[in-house]
Amino acid sequence: MNTVENINDLRAQVKAWRMQGLTIAFVPTMGNLHDGHLALVNAAHRYADKVIVSIFVNPMQFGLSEDIDNYPRTLAQDKASLIKVNTDLLFTPTAETIYPKGFGENSYVEVPNISNLYCGASRPGHFRGVATVVCKLFNLVQPDVACFGSKDYQQLQVIQTMVEDLSMPVDIVPVEIVRETSGLAMSSRNGYLTPEELAIAPALYKTLQWLSAELRKSHQPRDYAALVMQACEQIDRAGLKTDYINLCHAKTLAPVTPNDKDIVILAAAYLGKARLIDNLPVSL
Repeated sequence: MNTVENINDLRAQVKAWRMQGLTIAFVPTMGNLHDGHLALVNAAHRYADKVIVSIFVNPMQFGLSEDIDNYPRTLAQDKASLIKVNTDLLFTPTAETIYPKGFGENSYVEVPNISNLYCGASRPGHFRGVATVVCKLFNLVQPDVACFGSKDYQQLQVIQTMVEDLSMPVDIVPVEIVRETSGLAMSSRNGYLTPEELAIAPALYKTLQWLSAELRKSHQPRDYAALVMQACEQIDRAGLKTDYINLCHAKTLAPVTPNDKDIVILAAAYLGKARLIDNLPVSL
């Protein structure tokens, strides 16, 4: 695996592969890799000849109250994991490389409407930071394909919308959520959980499964608000603190209507130092 830190070395390698007629898949990450990330790399190999992974803890997507300095950084371990899944190139830029003017004065990309919902409401400016850094990384790597995990469902929709709106020549490939045996969605933030909290955390996904089953029980109009309230109560009784549960149109993320057939349940909850997110698509 080739590891590069600067843009010129990255572009030189991409150019060399392009001259050989090779295709490129890209997996952007913030490091602290787990099996969910490695599933993205394995998926990327199915879509292209070469796979590039980036590790960059993006300051633009952290809010003022979020401690970026304590975000786990495990580069040596991450490199070893990426070698095992045959990553061709690892790009590890610094903040100065990505934001030479400082990220506060940098040009940015903002996807309207969808970025202000749900996690966007809880974390103002977060998706502007995500869209900006992904756009810049796409410009640097120029991949044919980019793989993103479905756990970050709203992020995935933001990126797909950006790619469509800006006519970017990148195919976005969603990759299914990888879960622990308990059902808990794998996440770097699970590392913040104590053993006691890890025993509680699967209640989030179990509640989504319950809500999905309730939604499918009848084709008659349901009292969505009452079901969501019951789901929130279940999560809170388990020992988490609900941030939100929302029933949404699967693509636009607009609030569900009685005519929607393909929807998604989006959820976020606090547990100790962690904010956990999860989702579950439902076909009615």
